[in-house]
Amino acid sequence: MASMLRPLLITLLITTLLISYIPAVKVSAAALILYNKCTHPVWPGIQPGAGKPILARGGFKLPPNKAYSLQLPALWSGRFWGRHGCAFDASGRGRCATGDCGGSLFCNGIGGTPPATLAEFTLGNDQDFYDVSLVDGYNLPISITPFKGSGKCSYAGCVSDLNMMCPVGLQVRSHDKKRVVACKSACSAFNSPEYCCTGSYGSPQACKPTAYSKIFKTACPKAYSYAYDDPTSIATCTKASYLVTFCAHHRN
Repeated sequence: MASMLRPLLITLLITTLLISYIPAVKVSAAALILYNKCTHPVWPGIQPGAGKPILARGGFKLPPNKAYSLQLPALWSGRFWGRHGCAFDASGRGRCATGDCGGSLFCNGIGGTPPATLAEFTLGNDQDFYDVSLVDGYNLPISITPFKGSGKCSYAGCVSDLNMMCPVGLQVRSHDKKRVVACKSACSAFNSPEYCCTGSYGSPQACKPTAYSKIFKTACPKAYSYAYDDPTSIATCTKASYLVTFCAHHRN
C-alpha cells in the first residue's frame, strides 16, 4: 500500500511546491504555471484570442521537470499547446515535429499546426471557462488543475497516450516511420462534413459522435473530443489560478 501511495504523495508535494513559488498576484490577474513532467523537452506555444495580448512572445523551451509561471491579464482568452521534437537556430528559426508554429521558437500569435492537444482558457469577471480539446487532434498529454479558486473548479485533461491507440488512418509518424508522434482528428484526416460538423452536419443535432471521436472520448473523458461534444467538457472556476501539466501521467 505504501508503494502505491508514494507516487501520489510525490506529485502532491511537487504541485504544492510549484504553487508556493507563485508571487502574490493582483485580484485582476490569474497565475498560470506550465509544468513539464515529460521525459523530454516541450516547447509550449501560446496563442491569444482576438484582441488579447501575446504572452511570453508566444513560445519558449521548457526542459523536463521544469516549470514556468506567468500571469494572465484580466479577461484574457487563448490556448496553450506543447510542441515536441523541436530544433531552432540562434535566431529562433527551425521546426518542430508536432505543434509547429510557422517554424519559429516564438509563435507571436500564430497557432500550432494540427494535430496538437490544446488547453483553452476564457477568463471572465465572475467565472473562468477552460477545457482540454482534441478537436485539432492530439500530440501530447495535457491536464489543467485549478487552485485557489471557488466553484466547481473541476479537473480537465487528456493524460492517456492516444498515440499508442491511434487508428492507422489518423496517425502522424516520425521521419523514420518507426513511431507515432501525433494523432489527427477525423476532420483533419478526412475533411468531410460528417467529421468536421460542417454543411448539413453543422449543428449539435446533426453532428453526432463518430467511431473516431468515441476512441478519443473513451480514452480521455475529461477532454473535448469533437466540435459538438458534450458541453460538460467545459469546466468553470471563479478567481482561480491554474496548473497546466504536460505528461501528467509520468511519475517522477
